[in-house]
Amino acid sequence: MPFTALPPAGGGAAPLVVSWHMMDPPRSDAAFAAALPMLDLPAWRVHLGMPMCGARMVDGSTDAIVALMREDALMSFLHPFVRQATEEFPAALASIREQLPVGGGPIGVLGGSLGGAVALRVLAETDIPVAAGAVVNAAIRMRSVVDLFPGEYAYDAESTEVVDGLDFVARAGAIAGRAPLLVVSGELDHPALRADAVDLVDAVGERAELLSIPGLAHPLAEEPGIEPAPQLPQAREVDAGLTAWFRRHLAVGPQG
Repeated sequence: MPFTALPPAGGGAAPLVVSWHMMDPPRSDAAFAAALPMLDLPAWRVHLGMPMCGARMVDGSTDAIVALMREDALMSFLHPFVRQATEEFPAALASIREQLPVGGGPIGVLGGSLGGAVALRVLAETDIPVAAGAVVNAAIRMRSVVDLFPGEYAYDAESTEVVDGLDFVARAGAIAGRAPLLVVSGELDHPALRADAVDLVDAVGERAELLSIPGLAHPLAEEPGIEPAPQLPQAREVDAGLTAWFRRHLAVGPQG
């Protein structure tokens, strides 16, 4: 699995934060690292590549992803991407620990948009020790994401079971028992996703916090969002909130 790793200032041993990027800009690990570098966080930030994105693009373009969206938004695109990214993670984490001086302690997990569903699934379904989680404009209820696609989705028994399993408000109890969670929501994000963010924080309870970002729509970068680009002002606000959150909850030493 490709990844972009950002070391703490001075390098050396430090805690680990792992992220999964969006499918909107920034839609690659390198672009996500540029949008949310968390430069002031004394931890390794390792941004993983989602399936068929960045270095894993088919024929160097996103055309194959678009084809999957059109074939079946849920069963050909959203669900298999989240499933594959989650299933790949234990081996990817083991590889990261072999390559970087991050130790074996609890990690931070971060996801944007569809990558947010991966981070939430790691919290809800795995036993990987996590010290803190955060999501940004996340796919919290997959039904809400499916509704963003044109036309009315024709659910059957299988797709209903899949989409219900990707409702992380319904699974808030499992998440609350795992780690504190920061839910970042752009004030100009899709209304249904904003509502889901509020519902998730309410459902998780005292271990969750909502951070609303004025002027932020769904993307964190401008199109095309594949290569690293200058950080936008709204992304800078998200970056500051994430840095403060992980400083609070990771064993990174005193704040400056």
